[in-house]
Amino acid sequence: MSKPAGMWESTGRAEARTVTVTGTGTAEAAPDLLTLSIGVECRRDSASDAYAAAGEASAVVTAALRSGGVENRDIRTSGLNVRADVVWQEGRGQRVTGYVASSMLGVRLRDPASASGVIAAAVDAGGNDVRLDGVQLGFADAAAVMARAREAAWADARAAASQLAALAGAELGEVASVRQQPVPSSPIPVGGMQRAFAADALTVEAGESCLSASVTVVWELRSRAGTPPVP
Repeated sequence: MSKPAGMWESTGRAEARTVTVTGTGTAEAAPDLLTLSIGVECRRDSASDAYAAAGEASAVVTAALRSGGVENRDIRTSGLNVRADVVWQEGRGQRVTGYVASSMLGVRLRDPASASGVIAAAVDAGGNDVRLDGVQLGFADAAAVMARAREAAWADARAAASQLAALAGAELGEVASVRQQPVPSSPIPVGGMQRAFAADALTVEAGESCLSASVTVVWELRSRAGTPPVP
């Protein structure tokens, strides 16, 4: 939907009249990249034991991911933490009951169709120590999709500008300036996720994801002979 940033401006010279319009557009495509946050959390009586257990569990999960075809470049440690587990006891205050060590991995899966099996294998390898913290679908190279979104935004802006020019008894001339507007980004959600009772894994339905673009264009206005402005 177009958002006219201004109707038309005049400085006393017909050739100086302009119309400024902001157009928006979107483009959809099947996502080809799934980003997963998977980690482990281990509780033990000492900090060193918790840390060692988390390291072992993380190594097992990482090995399962590699066995599923995930390359080293697509696995990175995104979080590492060791903390005391404390409880409040009446009359005794806070008491340490153990230590918790956790590690989080950021994983990129370049074949969303096989993601369910890879995730299930990693969860099975880590057992009860595994923690999943979000799945996002997107594009490994969004340039082509974004180009189509810009084209849609341009067409949207031009259609609105043509209408405004006609209402002003003019027609579009040369483009004076073009500026791409930032579009607030947000994680691209999973197209669908449902429990598959016949299997030991959650299925991930990729669906389609979209990218948005916004452009602000300034056109010069040319007078249209014999066509008075619409009041």
